[in-house]
Amino acid sequence: MSYIESLGIKAKAAEKSIATASTLQKNNALKAISTALTENTNLIIEQNKLDLDNAAEAGMSKAMQDRLMLDEKRIKAIADSVLAIADMEDIIGSIDYGTIRPNGMRICKSRVPLGVIGIIYESRPNVTVDAATLCLKAGNVVILKGGKEAFNSNVCLVNIMRKAIESVGLPADVVQLVEDTSREATNELMRLNKYLDVLIPRGGAGLINAVIANATVPVIETGVGNCHVYVDDSADIEMAVEITNNAKTQRPSVCNAIESLLVHKDIAEHFLPKVKAKLDEHNVEIRGCEKTAQLLGDSVVLADENDFNTEFLDYIISVKVVDNIDEAIAHIGKYGTKHSECIVTKNLQNAEKFQREVDAAAVYVNVSTRFTDGEEFGFGAEIGISTQKLHARGPMGLKELTTVKYLINGNGQIR
Repeated sequence: MSYIESLGIKAKAAEKSIATASTLQKNNALKAISTALTENTNLIIEQNKLDLDNAAEAGMSKAMQDRLMLDEKRIKAIADSVLAIADMEDIIGSIDYGTIRPNGMRICKSRVPLGVIGIIYESRPNVTVDAATLCLKAGNVVILKGGKEAFNSNVCLVNIMRKAIESVGLPADVVQLVEDTSREATNELMRLNKYLDVLIPRGGAGLINAVIANATVPVIETGVGNCHVYVDDSADIEMAVEITNNAKTQRPSVCNAIESLLVHKDIAEHFLPKVKAKLDEHNVEIRGCEKTAQLLGDSVVLADENDFNTEFLDYIISVKVVDNIDEAIAHIGKYGTKHSECIVTKNLQNAEKFQREVDAAAVYVNVSTRFTDGEEFGFGAEIGISTQKLHARGPMGLKELTTVKYLINGNGQIR
């Protein structure tokens, strides 16, 4: 028996206990996790520092190091988010739909857990807690496979959570971490059909594509965010500057940060210098089309096809001046990853056209794309942002971690 298979066996053994656990039991586990995270803040920071030191030595970008970092404030936010999940309604056993057929047969469509979920992700140790606690609340078992860059942080966090879960009488194996960081272990997890019900990759394009190419377990794609802001000719200039700056620089290493800026030709001469001045405060590198370079000068790197197709996750942005909204929508259709897209405009007709024609999980009018987030949408923490159309799309909260079961009752009906 391989190491990965042994995790699958333990996950299956724990599945019934968590699937049938009461709301009180699950909430007690979540509260115990929150308390334990707070009480072990110093230990978590100590283990996280090992990962940060390794990241700096390996030359990881500052933006990605920020993605990896845990401090007292972030740990408190994580612990608070766990309490928020405990406070949320338990949808397991809830009825989506019910009917009585002409023959007296009663049919109910009820929410049930997905089962055993595998999650493969990179860099961000907060995902370890978000994923584990959301899965627990939804009655699922989870096998976590974090990136080697966050190994020490993840081991620490999972050990804390497992002890907390066990302290309230639930099996610790409701949450497991793959501690083998090899590619072979990852590939085996992708093919663990006998034990996994679904696999959720959360990370950059390389990870997502590798999982799609190699997995035999059903996959929900999440995370890749080549997101855009399109500044229409009627846009409020100051609003457009603030939205662009926030969407690019507030946290550039996350999937809902923008990577590309599209600007209507009639507003470009007035808008681009203003947005450049704002982006310069954060030392953002601009890779622009020829028109952008003409307007902004030598500081602009001429963009090529690859720049418009890249999720930088860094202080870099591609910029293109477009003739009209149709060209902007076409550009997004060609290069976007169906994550989050924004138009800044005062034109109601253009706003409606953009939201109608752009194919993405979240389409914004005059709002930063940074709001594509489970907590910001009121779902609590999230398991990821699904960029596909089945079985979930957009921020994945508790409901997206469930499926349905039909419950049929009668008094002897036959067909």
